[in-house]
Amino acid sequence: MPENDLPAPDHAARRPADIRRWRRYLADERAEAATYRDLASRRSGEERAVLLALADAEKRHEQHWLDLLGDDAGRPLRGDLRTRMLGVLARRFGGVFVLALAQRAEARSTYGSEEFATATMAADEQIHEEVVRALATRGRNRMSGTFRAAVFGANDGLVSNLALVLGIGASGVSSQTVLLTGIAGLLAGALSMGAGEFVSVRSQRELLEASTPDPKSATALPHLDVDANELALVYRARGMAMDEAQGRADRVLAGLAATGTLAPEVLHDENAEAATDADDDLETHGTAWGAAISSFCFFASGALIPVLPYLLGLTGGQAIFVASALVGVSLLITGAITGLLSGTSPWSRALRQLAIGFGAAAVTYVLGLLFGTTVG
Repeated sequence: MPENDLPAPDHAARRPADIRRWRRYLADERAEAATYRDLASRRSGEERAVLLALADAEKRHEQHWLDLLGDDAGRPLRGDLRTRMLGVLARRFGGVFVLALAQRAEARSTYGSEEFATATMAADEQIHEEVVRALATRGRNRMSGTFRAAVFGANDGLVSNLALVLGIGASGVSSQTVLLTGIAGLLAGALSMGAGEFVSVRSQRELLEASTPDPKSATALPHLDVDANELALVYRARGMAMDEAQGRADRVLAGLAATGTLAPEVLHDENAEAATDADDDLETHGTAWGAAISSFCFFASGALIPVLPYLLGLTGGQAIFVASALVGVSLLITGAITGLLSGTSPWSRALRQLAIGFGAAAVTYVLGLLFGTTVG
């Protein structure tokens, strides 16, 4: 089905509002095509080819609006602000953040309700969203371990230390006591996060290593009783059906008898090995020490923010207000980033993060007020 499968409206029947809208569509299509080309320039292989194909599709949509506009196309307009910002980010950075933004841009297409857009164009935009989603998913998977440590670490630091500082401050103690409490909370929390991440990653690696077949076991295969064929038990223990395990064991030993050589990998189950490799990539990215240090730094960077007003000499309600404002902005930023990367609304995620953080801090603040009143 051709892109311009709609008859061009009579020139005299063109409404100024239609022409303005078509010119806006034209500008957006040009900007989106440029964005995909910029992203493709930072990629190679299949990802580059897919992005260039998306740019070609946007070029076809651009031609549709050019055909409708004819002499009314006029001088090129700039795309809308969101599309222009997407192009700037693509030229400067590339990466999964831009792909996540592009996914949301494709999801906002109005061609489904646009009478002068073809059914093919509307379908293209729906499929483009899925294409960009798939490309963004690759990046999300690659950065999942680091992203988890960054978001959870920073948010834990922000929320826990704000709650601690507000709770202690509301009890009526001196600003110096609040500052010392905040610094103690920063160090204790960061050390706890770092130690916990170290133990978690190291334990996960040790579990995976314990589940990996010992290559030395393959040296015993030439001496197995062919009739008993203990090798089949290995495959059955790994989840194969009895007949399948026996067949594979027979093939391995027959190959050994024919060639006299045997690769250690014969003890591995391909499916289990692939799953283990995938888990290893996503869950144990980096070393245990690297994970511990990054978690320490992320938590400390978040926990430092509620303490900053006190370090700068602010006291009382003024310090509490500034600390809350700084943490609020930080929570909005981390929530928005989470929303962008997950392909959902950054505003809803930002507000959710803010509500959770301030909710926890409000509880400790009220407890601090009650405790201060009781002591007084």
